[in-house]
Amino acid sequence: MPKTETQAHITDYPQKTKTAILVIGGAEDKVHGREILQTFFNRCIGSDAIIGIIPSASREPALIGDRYYRIFQDMGAKEIKVLDVRDRDQGSDPGYLNYVDSCTGVFMTGGDQLRLCGLLAETPLMERILTRVRNQEITLAGTSAGAAVMGHQMIAGGSSGECPNRALVDMATGFGVIPEVLIDQHFHNRNRLARLLSAIAAHPNLLGVGIDEDTCAMFENDQTIHILGKGTVTIVNPQVMTHSNYEEAHGTAPIALHNLRLHILSHGERYDLKNHEPITN
Repeated sequence: MPKTETQAHITDYPQKTKTAILVIGGAEDKVHGREILQTFFNRCIGSDAIIGIIPSASREPALIGDRYYRIFQDMGAKEIKVLDVRDRDQGSDPGYLNYVDSCTGVFMTGGDQLRLCGLLAETPLMERILTRVRNQEITLAGTSAGAAVMGHQMIAGGSSGECPNRALVDMATGFGVIPEVLIDQHFHNRNRLARLLSAIAAHPNLLGVGIDEDTCAMFENDQTIHILGKGTVTIVNPQVMTHSNYEEAHGTAPIALHNLRLHILSHGERYDLKNHEPITN
């Protein structure tokens, strides 16, 4: 069967066998081109992929785990296992730990990021995954809630449609996969710019990354972010911010932020995390 244009683009991507961290804004295409999921699959070494699926963020983990199982099965993965952790004791399961040791990729599904962290944070299973990711031995992906947990500081919830203020965002501790960033997802789809700005005001040492639905910020080992998908990735860089009234603005009082740098990136574009600039060539 001839390749579609999308399949050819993915298959011919020169770094397809290198590990990466895929941070997905949620609602990624699971039916047609499946570009983002196919990219994850390719970064797991394609037909030799051994994939672990963590559906623990969902309140229907069996259902959502099976859905992704079938997707990666259809793509031709060598082995797939749903790591269905429903209590913290399972985070020490020897079978799960042994499986993660042999994985080429782990995929964290959507749901509730607080539930995901409550079940897995600081468990032997998550520590094993983090070690393998940091050693660039496996590819890790997370969508929606699975994306939110990637930073050390995590947006746990909040509102939209208001000006930036302290009450707009609830913060918690994430997994710290990419500790220097602060992720928000379903970004423009749910009008979350003010929420991300509120979080950045509280943590101006971090880089804000807002990811639209069916869009992926793929963090490469060369310290770049590669954008995939139909929407955009919004980068909020507070490095050169000259003023914020965050300390004085309590409750719903508006937060002022001066001299932020804002970048909107779309499919195929990249961002340099070393120099904090979009890559134009």
